[in-house]
Amino acid sequence: MVTRVSRIKEFPLPDLGEGLTEGEILKWLVAVGDTIELNQPIVEVETAKAAVEIPAKWAGQVSAIFHAEGETVEVGTAIIAIDTDPGAGPVNGSNGSAGSATATPSAASLAAVEIAPAEGAVEPGLIGGPAPGGRTAVLVGYGPKNTVAQRRPRATPKPPAPAPAVPVQKPVQKPVEQPVVPTQRPLAKPPVRKLAKDLGVDLYALTGTGPNGSITREDVQQATQRPEPAVTAAAPSFGADREQRIPVKGVRKLTAANMVASAFTAPHVTEFLTVDVTRSMKALDRLRELPDWRGVRVSPLLLVAKAVLVAIKRYPMVNSTWAGDEIVVKEYVNLGIAAATERGLIVPNISDAGRLSLRELADAMAALVTTAKEGRTSPGDMAGGTFTITNVGVFGVDTGTPILPPGESAILAFGAVREMPWVHKGKVKVRQVTTLGLSFDHRIIDGELGSKFLRDVGLFLSDPEAALLAWG
Repeated sequence: MVTRVSRIKEFPLPDLGEGLTEGEILKWLVAVGDTIELNQPIVEVETAKAAVEIPAKWAGQVSAIFHAEGETVEVGTAIIAIDTDPGAGPVNGSNGSAGSATATPSAASLAAVEIAPAEGAVEPGLIGGPAPGGRTAVLVGYGPKNTVAQRRPRATPKPPAPAPAVPVQKPVQKPVEQPVVPTQRPLAKPPVRKLAKDLGVDLYALTGTGPNGSITREDVQQATQRPEPAVTAAAPSFGADREQRIPVKGVRKLTAANMVASAFTAPHVTEFLTVDVTRSMKALDRLRELPDWRGVRVSPLLLVAKAVLVAIKRYPMVNSTWAGDEIVVKEYVNLGIAAATERGLIVPNISDAGRLSLRELADAMAALVTTAKEGRTSPGDMAGGTFTITNVGVFGVDTGTPILPPGESAILAFGAVREMPWVHKGKVKVRQVTTLGLSFDHRIIDGELGSKFLRDVGLFLSDPEAALLAWG
């Protein structure tokens, strides 16, 4: 029987969206010799915007892996080869390299595809868990996932067959000795997997204490018996020259490029305003006591976001973009909230936030923060922002001079809320005070407009109930 070389398929790194041109191989989820299923996750790749798992386009057996973990690969470059019909025997005249013709998976391979578990069987957001509607979570824009996300066990070497009368040359592959591992891949979210990788913890050796037996950060940390490393305070590793060199890639690389472009393109102006927010803090306390708000995440940032949205309605020019020969003023507000994650600073946004009620805004902000911390923010959630808030107060910082995100005309820094002596009704009293910092593009927003906008944000925070009644 003549075996077609075209059954060996080379799988290139796909375009992961948003114009990205390269990605770093974080972790291979399969190895040469593994039998894989259609749409089974095979590799975890980090781009400048997100860490994603890429599923296989074909079922079959892994015949080659072209790039090691840690390598940066351009989009379109082959990263793995898959034998789509391994049961047909060796490929005549080939050494395992892939052909270029198109072939379809064998009937046996397609028959082995497993259906994803019913919705609710695994916690959404876990690798291998279902998305709403009974689908399984997969790379956005890459196609639906119809299989359980698990690593297949390596094929057990078969006993040697009797020697044929006529010697036939076969590719020699030494079986890899390894301990038997479970066929079900451990349930864990991407940040937990990254933490385990950084700390050298084997997820297969852990028993998860999370929902449906999923592995949590605490499980990983207890396995190491040492505290979790800080997001940006990882212990440096110095060489003989007492220096450390950190490759600039991923989120850090994209952030640096954007900030340099913005800083040297838009003429920045920053103004500051110190505000007595005692009434805002009391309003939040009353809000938490309402029956409909019990269990809802309520923080000062919620009122800052509402203050910004109300002020933008009064001064729409603040929510605009410089387009060279014209200024594009937007009626919608895609409100960006800067978030520090294990992969660096990202700015996901709440789409059309100006149309949301205060409760809807609170729910959207809580979901945004949770998704960011879990490492599940998609590139699409970070695109199209029109105004950004950066909450430097959570780090104990009073304020700052933030740089504009590309395409936006203003960004607000919200500082720490502190008890300070303050003149209130003619007497010095202890009040809760914060400082706001507004950076804006002086081509669009002049000093008067920027000052009025910042003043109104401050007035809202000094008495939010009165501001809502007066401005709606």
